[in-house]
Order: sequence, then C-alpha cells, then structure tokens
Amino acid sequence: MGSTTAGMVCSHHHLYSSIARGMPGPATTPENFNEILRSIWWRLDAALDLEMIYWSSVLGASEALLSGTTAIIDHHESPFAIEGSLDVIAEACDFVGVRHILSYGVTDRWSDTGTLQSVSPSLQMTDGAIRGLKENERYASTGRASMIGVHAAFTCTDSTLSHVAELSKKLGIGVHIHVAEAIEDADAGLRLEKYAEDNWLLVHAVHLDRHLKGTIAHNPRSNMNNSVGYARPDERSTTIVLGTDGIGADMMEEFRLSFVKHREHDRSASPQASWQWLLNGYQYFPDARNDVVTWSYDHMDDPWKSVYTPGIRCTDVEMNGQLMVKNGKPVHFDMNEVRAKAAEQAARLFKKIL
Repeated sequence: MGSTTAGMVCSHHHLYSSIARGMPGPATTPENFNEILRSIWWRLDAALDLEMIYWSSVLGASEALLSGTTAIIDHHESPFAIEGSLDVIAEACDFVGVRHILSYGVTDRWSDTGTLQSVSPSLQMTDGAIRGLKENERYASTGRASMIGVHAAFTCTDSTLSHVAELSKKLGIGVHIHVAEAIEDADAGLRLEKYAEDNWLLVHAVHLDRHLKGTIAHNPRSNMNNSVGYARPDERSTTIVLGTDGIGADMMEEFRLSFVKHREHDRSASPQASWQWLLNGYQYFPDARNDVVTWSYDHMDDPWKSVYTPGIRCTDVEMNGQLMVKNGKPVHFDMNEVRAKAAEQAARLFKKIL
C-alpha cells in the first residue's frame, strides 16, 4: 500500500543550522528579534569552519532526502569561513544526492576589525561584504545553480545592496534575501523596491509594506519560533513557495503547519493553498517533478486528507532512475555515520561558542 508524489522542494534552508540543535543558550533570554540574532545565530555562524559546514550540510541534506525532499535552496553564512564555503555545501549535497541552489549571505554586520556593528545605510561596504560578493560570483562561475545571497537589508549598506543588484544582473541570476522578517527590517521594502526583480527570492516578508518583484518564501514554523508575526501570504499577489528557514526540511510537516497557521488566521482557508505553495517550488527545480517519492499513506494526492493525517512517512525515494532511499533508509550512505560525524562537529562548534 502507499502512494507516490514527486520530490518535495525546500525553497529556503540554512543547512549550517543542522548541527545547532542543543547548542548552549544565551546568558539571558532574548527579548526581541535583534537579540535572538545577536545572542544565538550570529554567534553560531561566526564560529563555523569548513569541516563543521560540511557535516552540518550532509546531515541536513540527508534528513531532507529521508523526508522526501529532493531539492533545496540554501542560504549560507559563515563570516569567518567565507571562501570556498559554497563548494563545501555543494560537495555535501552531492554526496547525499539532493538537488541544490546555493548562495552566500552578504552582510556588513561585521566590521573590518571583526566585531559586530550596527549598520547605517550610508556606511561604506565592509571587507566581509566584498568577500561575500566574491564568493557568490566565484561559485556562480562554476556553472552550478546559484543565486546571490544577502542576509537582510538592515544589515547591509546602500552601497552593498547596489553592488548585489549589479552582480545579479551581470550574472543573470536572482537574489536570495531575508526581507522584513521582523519589525527591525520593516523598511526593507522601501530600500529594495528599486532593485528587486522577478528572479529575486524574498524570504519571510512578514512586515513587508509593499509589493516587490520576486517570489516570497513563506516559513511558518520559523516565524512562530521567533515570534515575528504571521506573514499572511494568501493576501499577496506574489507567487508563494514554502521553506523551513533551517528547521529541518520535512516539507510535509511544513505544509501542515502552513495550513494550520493559515486556518488560524482565516477559518475559511483551504489546504489547497498551502499545497500550491509547496508545488510552486518546482519553478526552481523542474527536474524534481520526475523524482518518485513513496509514502506510507494511500491518499497523498488529496491535500484535505494528508493535511489531517499525522505520522505519514517517506518510505522510498527514486531520483534519475536510481533508488536513493529504501524502506526509510538511505541506499548509498550510512546514516548512523553521518549522525556521528555531525555530532563530533556540533561538539566542536559548541566549545567555540562557549
């Protein structure tokens, strides 16, 4: 028994966060989004090295594959391990076998002396932002699927945003950027309006106050986790896709949570909307439509049934005619070894953070 779908697409991921589970918490509970970033995520990405990035990416990509997700758009940041970081993530994804579009998140939040700083739009580009742009350009020159990554408008100078837009046009690829995720970035629409193009991927858009060209990546679980508000994606005229913002890559779970949050906001909401947002990810990975994912449930083609059915498992995954997952286990690598190696790197990471 069971039924099949195409491979799922995670349209916004942070694979580097896969080894963050259990990391030491901040000394005091963050009271706003900026404090969450400064005391948790910016501490983590500043501590990353290439070995940590590799095994975190292998773990995240493996968990994606085992949940029926065969394609990932990843947004990476490691401000003290920039050069070559995208190659490492690509190598990890290739090892697992998942499709990928990668980008490095350019930001000016680290000063040239290596300290965190508040960013004024009028400041000059930092060395870190320049290096981030170069990493995006270098990786794109390999011919692999890529985008230009940007952290967020509020951590970038006007000069940096202008250079990002120019590079995007030069290379003919889109920009992958967090947009108005929290109130701290509420003026993102104003600053990005003159730059955004149809090939931009706008992540979150919770507090976006205007229409911008591009596609919006909705991340309901992350938005709730960070208490930034509900993005109301159904009210946008923009194409919506679903992402996880680094909290795994189980897209069936994200689909269910997307519907629940939508229903909380509008009791007339249908799961067909969230299902369509999930399917919209194929605009980035048309080949993923040919992947075959077998599930432990007979009615995966009916969103009204699957959204209310807990415990559905991915049992098998076939890509390019090759069996990648059989009976819930990877065919070409040892998941226990992946978890062990990732745990070793997590321990190294946590020691650096303390």
